[in-house]
Amino acid sequence: MRRPLRILSIEDDPKDAELIQSLLETEDIACELTRVETEAALVASLEQGGIDLILADYSLPSFDGISALKFATKACPDVPFIFVSGTLGEEVAIEALKIGATDYVLKTRLSRLVPSVLRALREATERAERKRAEESLRQSETYLAEAQRLSRIGSWALVPATGNIRYWSEECNRVLGFNPHGGQPRFETFFERIHPDDQAKVGKISDIAGVEKAEFELKYRIVHPGGEIRDIHLVGHSVLSPSGDLVEFVGTVMDVTERKRAEEERERLHQVQGNLAHLNRVTTMGELTASLAHEIKQPIAAAVTDAKTCLRWLGRDEPDLAEARDAASRMVKDAMRAADIISRISLLFTKGSLQRELVDVNELIREMFVLLRSEANRYSISIRTELAEDLPKVMADRIQLQQVFMNLMLNGIDAMNGTTGGGALTIKSEAGDAQLLISVSDTGVGLPAEQADQIFSAFFTTKDKGTGMGLPISRSIIESHGGRLWAADGSGRGATFQFTLPATVAAQT
Repeated sequence: MRRPLRILSIEDDPKDAELIQSLLETEDIACELTRVETEAALVASLEQGGIDLILADYSLPSFDGISALKFATKACPDVPFIFVSGTLGEEVAIEALKIGATDYVLKTRLSRLVPSVLRALREATERAERKRAEESLRQSETYLAEAQRLSRIGSWALVPATGNIRYWSEECNRVLGFNPHGGQPRFETFFERIHPDDQAKVGKISDIAGVEKAEFELKYRIVHPGGEIRDIHLVGHSVLSPSGDLVEFVGTVMDVTERKRAEEERERLHQVQGNLAHLNRVTTMGELTASLAHEIKQPIAAAVTDAKTCLRWLGRDEPDLAEARDAASRMVKDAMRAADIISRISLLFTKGSLQRELVDVNELIREMFVLLRSEANRYSISIRTELAEDLPKVMADRIQLQQVFMNLMLNGIDAMNGTTGGGALTIKSEAGDAQLLISVSDTGVGLPAEQADQIFSAFFTTKDKGTGMGLPISRSIIESHGGRLWAADGSGRGATFQFTLPATVAAQT
């Protein structure tokens, strides 16, 4: 049901008020009419509010309609105010309209009342909607300006046909170093701010975008009035007419100076980390020199023996070609084994960019077993492996993973050096939920509880000649591969280090 129209009638004659209500209701305008005839009653009604329409007589016993109009325009300026009077002259009517009255109707011509009321209500509704739209627009503009200020992104619009800047947000001034109170700059003024070395590039790309009517992206430097140089990222979007003509470009500008510096710093730190990792590998390999020399010496010595044997079989009066062939074959295998060991060692010394590839972790563990077997044997330490079958491969840098295994396995061997009866180093691989779990356990002295977190701090070491960088670098490598490295709680003798790696492919057969 439609809500009745709430009318405030400023009228000293009750019969006239009743007549007006009856006339409106006859025209299907349901209304609730409240009549007042004194200034005090008018003020009270205005303060109470909830009025849709004010109908006022001009002549009242205690005050006049113009005074009532002034009260109403002050208290509720959006409520239509119509004079309904029998004594309103033309000059007074014009004055009333100037002050803020919506219309006037003579009581001798009440047939005009209903159209006047309907028109006044319609115009009031339109004004209210327009006011709401304007307020919503102002609020949106405020939010947009605040969002641009927080994100440090300015917006602009340019008419390429004339070179005129059509729109220039306040944040553009801050980003590009213009006076916020100076209005929109001319395009030539903006172009002069571009670093001289970048002006040709900006002009060329802008011209191409204008010809091709295409979106474009620019990175250039701007020189602020104080001489400060800032890095700017600009994005432009073409706006076309229905016929396909280029109307304007709209876009954004963003100051990316800090981001660029941060990227350069990250790259520098990445390089430093790579250098430290390489140094750690070289240092670790230095500790293994004697053991690896023995490892390489074995196949070379065997190859020499086989070569002598081959010569002896060939040097007989009747050469035994079958025996010589077998000796030569063994010699080839021994030489290849020595070359394989040398190749693995060379890779550990390699310094270069990361090379991600599919890596079989079980195969990597077996390779490290071969490399470190002699080092473990020197201290009567056995190396055991418990490798899961069908272990998924991982996308990783092979050399970096070798470094992690070398650090963890050498730490375990070092922890068992000097223990009675040697010890055992166990490397275990398991397949979990979309990841691999690797464990390296020793039966050495174990880790004191208070050192569980410290051991991953740079330069912290429990070794007399340690650098304190092996575990921090190992953790950094594993985390860069999307995994996690930690020292497991020691429930018994020795220490256990575990790390995870995300499995990137299905299990291999």
